[in-house]
Amino acid sequence: MASSSSSNIENGNVFEDLSGISGTSSENPYDTLIEACNDDPGKIQARYGRHRETRNAAQKAKFLAHDFSGVIIDPILYKLMNPQEHPNFVDSRNCLVFWARPPVGLKDLIADLQKQLLNVAPSEKIKPEKYLWLMPLERLHMTTMEITFSLTAPEINAIVGQMLASIPQITDYTYQHRARLIKPMLSYDTAAIALSFEPAAGESLPKGRSPTADVYTYHHLRRDLHRLSKETGIEVASRYVVPSSHLTIARFVTQTDVAKSEDDHTPDPAKVQRLTECIEEINANLQEQYWPHNGKDIKDGGQWIVGEEKGLDCRKGTLWYGGGETVRLGKGF
Repeated sequence: MASSSSSNIENGNVFEDLSGISGTSSENPYDTLIEACNDDPGKIQARYGRHRETRNAAQKAKFLAHDFSGVIIDPILYKLMNPQEHPNFVDSRNCLVFWARPPVGLKDLIADLQKQLLNVAPSEKIKPEKYLWLMPLERLHMTTMEITFSLTAPEINAIVGQMLASIPQITDYTYQHRARLIKPMLSYDTAAIALSFEPAAGESLPKGRSPTADVYTYHHLRRDLHRLSKETGIEVASRYVVPSSHLTIARFVTQTDVAKSEDDHTPDPAKVQRLTECIEEINANLQEQYWPHNGKDIKDGGQWIVGEEKGLDCRKGTLWYGGGETVRLGKGF
């Protein structure tokens, strides 16, 4: 089984911590950032913010570079989407995770963002469904803890069996440990687009939430899930522990998104710029309408208390694109 540091690349994109924190001497890798921030939720939020802002800036530079070679197409997703070309293809990558499921208000926001992204389609001749693969709303998820990935079904089932007695405690954990996320923003790279958040630090508290509740951040939740999982005796083989809280909402499935034509896949600088400008315009609107401002209530969809409506979803199987099978769904509030 892979170690937690043996694979930090997906579809050519490196999972690199850009928060300014590096190295760990702890058995729990999530302790590093918490300790570096002196357990201060404001500093933890700042590290999450620095990570996503630095990453977005680097990705924008990559998109707009004169030698940009095009977006990265997920070959497995492409095959699944085109069964007429690959009629017998089966995704054999089995995984085991604990997902957080977004509440209704957040799903509504994401549905609107997906429509806005489709509106930047490069040509009227290109059908919208060829522009982006959109994560179905019922499949939306945030991977709060990845146990392992890309194993066989029997290997995953063996790990589930070892963890089974503790899965109820883990999936219900958010009922009493309610980490809040705020400041939604689109994050992107050459393979996909996600909606990301930062841990809250006392801003615009919702009614009934204690002023000290945000001391327990989303990063603390990830730390605790890592500890609870390790206590079952299994190896946690996550691909990354970077300070990120995000849901993938779209993936690139064709070069025509940014190419000169369907026949000529050379990137068109104007189309590439239009895509990056669309993302920046969406982010400016999100900041204006869905971020906390002067203690005012946050608009529905602009914050997420993890565990709201549904507890954590222990999921196994071929779940890279929101599929798989629920082992147990935790208690929501």
